[in-house]
Amino acid sequence: MKRRQFFKTAGGTTLLASTGLMNRTSVFPALLMDFYALGGEANLSKVEARYYKKHPDREIECTLCPRLCKLGDKERGYCGVRENIGGIYYTLVYGKACSIAADPIEKKPLFHYLPKSSALSIATAGCNVNCKFCQNWEISQARPEQVQNYDFPPRAVVETAQKYRCPVIAYTYTEPVIFFEYMYDTSLEARKKGIRNVVITGGHINPEPMEDLTKVVDAVKVDLKAFSQDFYTKYVRGELQPVLEAIKIVHKSSAWLELVYLVIPTLNDSSDEIRKMCHWIMKEIGPDVPLHFSRFVPMYLVKNLPPTPISTLEKVHKIALEEGIHHVYIGNVPGHSAESTYCPKCKEIVIERKGYSIGKIALKGGRCKYCNNPIPGIWI
Repeated sequence: MKRRQFFKTAGGTTLLASTGLMNRTSVFPALLMDFYALGGEANLSKVEARYYKKHPDREIECTLCPRLCKLGDKERGYCGVRENIGGIYYTLVYGKACSIAADPIEKKPLFHYLPKSSALSIATAGCNVNCKFCQNWEISQARPEQVQNYDFPPRAVVETAQKYRCPVIAYTYTEPVIFFEYMYDTSLEARKKGIRNVVITGGHINPEPMEDLTKVVDAVKVDLKAFSQDFYTKYVRGELQPVLEAIKIVHKSSAWLELVYLVIPTLNDSSDEIRKMCHWIMKEIGPDVPLHFSRFVPMYLVKNLPPTPISTLEKVHKIALEEGIHHVYIGNVPGHSAESTYCPKCKEIVIERKGYSIGKIALKGGRCKYCNNPIPGIWI
């Protein structure tokens, strides 16, 4: 079944409902009292999109992501949340969050950015890729009509972060690129109040919007799905090169950058592929960008493979260190020693982690407490 067919059929809605997660919203216990829950057509916004070109006969071309969707009147882009209405391109999810939660910043994961911070995390329905292993597919692969949304405009997001003492707002869970305008405006409002903004993204975005985004957010974590176009074609339905370009753009900006690589057995875990990726990292962005190797758990359409063996994670971790990357982590294995941050000079633990819990922090002014070596990151 094609993606557009999935969106249009009742089967898509039935599938979502059958999981018990169609109205998935993680929230503070009291937080839902603050918002109106909307469903169906009532939950759609109509705010003009930022990145598109107008063509004759009311056709438009979306320029937000590499897909460059060309759409006639009343057609939506691949993401399912942007629509051509009478020759004007609109975002349908502006201020319409379907998932709201408070997460430790370590869950994103961002390990070198304000440790122990709580991030008010929001998402809308939709995504501009289709990862066959997506852990949030119930909302990422849905249209906004198919999930329960909350009327949560930018100012309300910022006020909620203040109310619950969250120093960070995170745009996450699905793909923030597809709710760009909502994220951008919320980031501007947040900055006025001294609240920081972090983006958790697959990086499937064009250069101009990526550059614009880095001017209003403070950190970006990019999920690098693999280091081969073949994998992106088969399992992501996207392109690798634009992601690499986005990573370079973030690195050159003032925003903090971290990378995550989900290690999937037999699909993207070969030593050659990992070394190739590490060579690229060392050449293009250097040794100080943190790299997280996360454990795969069978999910969505990839249930025929086992969870990633810890031995495989330790193998790729070793390769990255051998290639010169300073801060390499193993994720989704609570209690593993590679969750902690080590000083690359004296090898002492400078941030101790067990799952999302933080133990000792041996940093002083962003430097190792033991040898005074600088540890890259945003610490205050």
